Amino acid sequence: MPRPVEPAVIAEPLEIVREYGPMPDASHVAGVTFDGQQLWVALKNRLAALDPDTGNVVRTLEVAADAGTTFDGKHLWQLAGGRVHKLEPETGRVLATLTPAIDGAPSGLAWAEGTLWVGDYAGGKIHQIDAETGAVIRTLASDRFVTGVSWVDGALWHGTSEGAGGAPCELRRVDASTGAVQERLTFPSGVGVSGLEASGGDQFFCGGGGSGKVRVVRRRRAA
Repeated sequence: MPRPVEPAVIAEPLEIVREYGPMPDASHVAGVTFDGQQLWVALKNRLAALDPDTGNVVRTLEVAADAGTTFDGKHLWQLAGGRVHKLEPETGRVLATLTPAIDGAPSGLAWAEGTLWVGDYAGGKIHQIDAETGAVIRTLASDRFVTGVSWVDGALWHGTSEGAGGAPCELRRVDASTGAVQERLTFPSGVGVSGLEASGGDQFFCGGGGSGKVRVVRRRRAA
């Protein structure tokens, strides 16, 4: 599938308003989600629940968690080993497993209106899949590597890694039907994004990859 040419969309800068971590005994933040009370952070071999007010880890689930995480209002969903696991939040028990028929390395994960949206890092794609069967419903293409994925107020957002020539990482709002970029928010130089979730208002929770941190970011406000 040919990737769409990046349109002339104005890129606005982001500012970091808070950092959590580095997470204890964690080399990489693979995904983040918010259940309305706790911030869940995927740390490869476990999910850690953080109090967003204090940043303290309040409990952990010993589950494989090497990529994106999302919450559907009742259950956690976790990418691990290319599969999507539906988890019971109280115990981490796996209730169902999906194996989407997609190429590449699944990265981000988001829930919206009964379906899952799976980022494909190296493939530069986002796949919408059926949450019951894992069947691919549609595929969107990007001209950048795709990291975290999130739905915010009815809009689809995803993170990107550095582009050609060291272009900064971004958060992008895209058309969920075509993949066309509608808005671009750029990170400070040298700051990466792995998992992505809405924090409320104009803010986002962003996994910090190998930094072991989770950052809260927003559009940079005028002085």
